[in-house]
Amino acid sequence: MTALLEVTGLKTHFLTRAGAVRAVDGVDLTLRAGEVLGLVGESGSGKSVTSFSILGLVDPPGKVVGGSVRFKGEDLIQASPERLRQLRGRDIAMIFQDPMLTLTPVLRIETQMVETVLAHERTSYAGARERALDMLARVGIPAPQERIRAYPHQFSGGMRQRVAIAIAMLHGPSLILADEPTTALDVTIQGQVLSEMQRLVAETGTAMIWVSHDLAVVEAIADRIIVMYAGRVVEEGPVAEVIARPGHPYTRGLLDSTPSAATPGGRLRQIPGMAPSVLNLPPGCPFAPRCAHVRPECSTPPPVRRLGPERTVRCFAPLIPEVGQ
Repeated sequence: MTALLEVTGLKTHFLTRAGAVRAVDGVDLTLRAGEVLGLVGESGSGKSVTSFSILGLVDPPGKVVGGSVRFKGEDLIQASPERLRQLRGRDIAMIFQDPMLTLTPVLRIETQMVETVLAHERTSYAGARERALDMLARVGIPAPQERIRAYPHQFSGGMRQRVAIAIAMLHGPSLILADEPTTALDVTIQGQVLSEMQRLVAETGTAMIWVSHDLAVVEAIADRIIVMYAGRVVEEGPVAEVIARPGHPYTRGLLDSTPSAATPGGRLRQIPGMAPSVLNLPPGCPFAPRCAHVRPECSTPPPVRRLGPERTVRCFAPLIPEVGQ
């Protein structure tokens, strides 16, 4: 199947007085139509910057300095600002972690949603408003006929996020970039939104990149998972396989740090140390200073090893055997 999105060698640096901060350092990923890809890692791992780079939303001093981002064969890195404006919201939608990055505080929800529809389609105001009402209801906004006339400050944080999700879904885009969109939602609404997004993917073939630090959410919604550390991809594969048998020590550490009902009241295991500064990464594997399986060769860049038909890991000592061994 032809890939909907192909990211190759993506590098995004923030050029500061202290030097170049390599927030994204050679990321490769592929996404097919209708597929959900989970992008996980600690804060500062580069997962959010990766999604912003795909859509050309990195502001100075940040800059995409290398690689390509091909959406339906078109390289978005080389696209003009006007072309990116045509694609944003219609073909590729973004759901931010902070809904106020989407919503304008001085405009009613109705105005913002209707203008989103009219920006890309020739339809009547009444038709656009009806679509907005339907989408608000689908993401769990009570009394949408009344709430559509409200301003963002009249909603709670969770309600604002639901509005932002509704706006992103208005055009049934081919690709949704979701940057931890359910963080502010209670468990009940979180489940409702996840269910709605899964249904959208199934019905329309919409692909999605779901950025999160919550492995439980990623396991529930994603088909494949990419684990990032210090701006680099360290493991990739089908989500069920990676969760059941992680191949990289960092992935194992993330899973061990997750609270479990199996050990109530027990102490949580943690990954020792702190994530390194991407301004001054250690030579070789950036995870080596925190890794219990470190070897002398980890002072050199680790190779990409294949653990299965769709599984790769960037490590000298993967936790499961390499294919052919």
